[in-house]
Amino acid sequence: MADIGRDLQQAASYLTQGELVAIPTETVYGLAANAFDEAAVVKIFEAKNRPAFDPLIVHTHSVSEISNIAREVPDVAYKLAERFWPGPLTLILPKAEHIPLLVTSGHDSVGVRIPRHPLTLELLRQLPFPVAAPSANPFGYVSPTTAQHVQDQLGERIPYILDGGACEVGIESTILRIEGDEVEVLRLGGLALEELQEVVHISKARIKTSASNPAAPGMLSSHYSPRKKMLLGSIPENLQKVDPGRVGVISLQQSFPEVPREQQIQLSTSGDLSEAARNLFSALRTLDAQPIDLILAEPMPESGLGLAINDRLQRASFQG
Repeated sequence: MADIGRDLQQAASYLTQGELVAIPTETVYGLAANAFDEAAVVKIFEAKNRPAFDPLIVHTHSVSEISNIAREVPDVAYKLAERFWPGPLTLILPKAEHIPLLVTSGHDSVGVRIPRHPLTLELLRQLPFPVAAPSANPFGYVSPTTAQHVQDQLGERIPYILDGGACEVGIESTILRIEGDEVEVLRLGGLALEELQEVVHISKARIKTSASNPAAPGMLSSHYSPRKKMLLGSIPENLQKVDPGRVGVISLQQSFPEVPREQQIQLSTSGDLSEAARNLFSALRTLDAQPIDLILAEPMPESGLGLAINDRLQRASFQG
């Protein structure tokens, strides 16, 4: 199994040697490798069993480093970076020539962000290269929000997990594609649309969050899925169709007396959508480990981070 610790020198040593290290961010834990080293990046795809058509996000520590990753940085990108970095925002920009095509899945653009986690920011400052880092879990499964989640899923495939505690945001970054002055949402995430709209205009027509040949991570129809079958909709209505003793329930606030207490999770008893987002992936993992046949979940309010939570719930319950 992987060693778990807070040793930045150890983590930097592994990464410099072309090995993988799981790193904490404010969103979820990432599986990091030297973004300039194609052989190291290959190990990410192998460890996650990730298809080569799904691109990775490159992480760095300062805006001044972006020119080493992207060949063009439009003014609107700098405007967004000034407001939201470090933070849960990824920008898709034209890639620099030395970024391996494996990182971008053959696209001429690359996802870049500066994570808001003090331990990982310090690690990135110590490295002479940025890191490519998708979520540190087997491809398609629920993203990890603690070091133990990573250990449970990938501990036998990687040497080190940098333990930064539980993730503050709990769902992946919002991804924007920038082409000139046009801004398009490719993935809803930990930065609410309302916050983005304070800086740039994004029409509903520019929110495109599903693709069979994705330009960014997390765009596939089926993703973030537990092993158990999942049904999204009205929980009271769906409970009438099943044995309540054999289901798990994920709701925002409501509890259901017919379902065993240990088989239901309220994401936020106060109705706080930020708290709900933080607890979502942990709730899916907890219920996935229960002796149940089905997970029932309800849609969240369509505002703030509720939009991103619903996006994850829809993908987790997608049956194809």
